[in-house]
Amino acid sequence: MKTSFSIILAFLVLQSCIPLRIAPTISNYKVTKGKKFKRSLSKRQMFIFEDPKQAGDFYEYVNTKFALEHQNVYDDVPFLLNETQYFFAFYEVEISDKVLNLAPMVVDALWNEMVYDGEEETRGAQPQDILRKGNWYIAIEVYSDVEKDCLVENSLSRETVLKYLSALKKEYLATHNYNEVVFKN
Repeated sequence: MKTSFSIILAFLVLQSCIPLRIAPTISNYKVTKGKKFKRSLSKRQMFIFEDPKQAGDFYEYVNTKFALEHQNVYDDVPFLLNETQYFFAFYEVEISDKVLNLAPMVVDALWNEMVYDGEEETRGAQPQDILRKGNWYIAIEVYSDVEKDCLVENSLSRETVLKYLSALKKEYLATHNYNEVVFKN
């Protein structure tokens, strides 16, 4: 009885994966420091939301909506709010889920034990033992000639800019043919 329980327990442990990093789930949007969300982003406050669409779709949306003709699409995208000129920059960011798969490591250890006579080292955890699943996000920073960071807590334009970015996000997610946004403006 103890032996069969031990075998079942060992089987379950070997079939499991240990999560090393789980990508965040954002239901609507999140405003946080870019560096805090992903190290490669700037230190400014960013409007971040999950992007369920294909890579490059937000680029196409911004390029079409603002008629940029593929010029400065990622940086310094101009928009007007209450007769004030603002600019935004956006980043497509991937954060992967990482899990450690125990089964290949145990099989390797058993194989090395059976085949090798102890002269060679076992290989340990290899990159192919770590499973990846990507999660994509759009991170947007907003600035103006007056304010370096329009999304910071004490910014005068924060609420107005957040409403605009929220509407921009909703329009992006609802639009499938980006030429439609040209007719909406």
